[in-house]
Amino acid sequence: MRIFYGFGIRAFYAVMWLASWFHPKAKKWILGRRIPLSSYKVPDNKQVVWFHCASLGEFDQGLPVMNAYKKAFPESFLIVTFFSPSGMEFYNKRDHRVDLALYLPLDTKIKARKFVDHFNPRMVFFVKYEFWYNHLKCARRNGAGIYGVSSLFRPGHRFFKWYGGFFRKALRLFDHFYAQDQRSKDLLNSIGIDQVTVTGDTRYDRMIAVKERSTDNEIIRTFAEEKPVLILGSSWTIDEEILVPALFELRRKFKIIIAPHDISEKHIEQIAAEFDNDVERYTNFLNLGKDILILDTIGQLTNAYQYADLAYIGGGFTGKLHNILEPGAFGIPIFFGPKFSRFPEAQLFLDHEVAYTIEDSFSFEKAVEEALGRRAQINERLSQIFARNQGAAKKIISSLS
Repeated sequence: MRIFYGFGIRAFYAVMWLASWFHPKAKKWILGRRIPLSSYKVPDNKQVVWFHCASLGEFDQGLPVMNAYKKAFPESFLIVTFFSPSGMEFYNKRDHRVDLALYLPLDTKIKARKFVDHFNPRMVFFVKYEFWYNHLKCARRNGAGIYGVSSLFRPGHRFFKWYGGFFRKALRLFDHFYAQDQRSKDLLNSIGIDQVTVTGDTRYDRMIAVKERSTDNEIIRTFAEEKPVLILGSSWTIDEEILVPALFELRRKFKIIIAPHDISEKHIEQIAAEFDNDVERYTNFLNLGKDILILDTIGQLTNAYQYADLAYIGGGFTGKLHNILEPGAFGIPIFFGPKFSRFPEAQLFLDHEVAYTIEDSFSFEKAVEEALGRRAQINERLSQIFARNQGAAKKIISSLS
């Protein structure tokens, strides 16, 4: 299996190289890995602590632990690796204490050994559920402590299949897993991995901190005056297509903010055309009294939730639901599509009746009407949920001290 794994890694690189000629994201993925390790320097007197995050979402998940670790051990040198360009591009928009960020090299024996020998990390943290066997094995051989942060497993993962023996070897290289939920712990226990503690989802800590640091946005505050505010956060094309009929009706009662996942000029123009261009753009806001504002820039959505009364979060029609904890932290009712099984927080919110799943435009309108009447009750329940689930990062750091 190890031979097939090595072949698969190289084949994936070849596919990305070919794609890089046509797709900007693939090109960034290739070029970012061509930077020589020798260009990255670590002070001689610093102990390296390495966090690996697949993308920006995992970075947000690991961020409370990174910041807490750096606070507890300020002399450490914290490096973060990313698999995806989105992490490298946007991690600096977060409040972080990272000393160095770079792309994770391809997971071959040679590249992994060069990476680990160059940085010689004393502690290694892999966030959520991306595990690279050769890097982990090299770190183990070098004597590093290896930990899983906010680890999340599902029965469908390859680790729990009949053919998953090789992949289970990667999990057995860990000293300890700090799991998000009991199901993850039970699954690890079922394959003989007992070094597991359920500490919860560290994103609750992050979102509490984000809410506490939220600042005024004059443009959004000005737009949001006079009517209740409905936000479409990180909406995909399919979300927008399904909801447009409802939004035509709802804009009579609401100010509507659309923050699309794709902020390319072509897509922004498509959204504006759906409403006969009777919209305003954030980057060219003139306060013309329009009822729809398009956030055509990155970095404003999270802060915008403080002005909202309701929030629809995109990705629930594709199985890639975006972060519902962001609006949840601000205590507002949440809506999303039916494909959410990979996201335990979605089921938690549904169980506590602070969120709604929608199937079409009609069910969305109906849910909006109900949720607006329950706004105060939902706010209180969300406050209780966040209070119960905070403290994961503190638990992890306390166990390491």
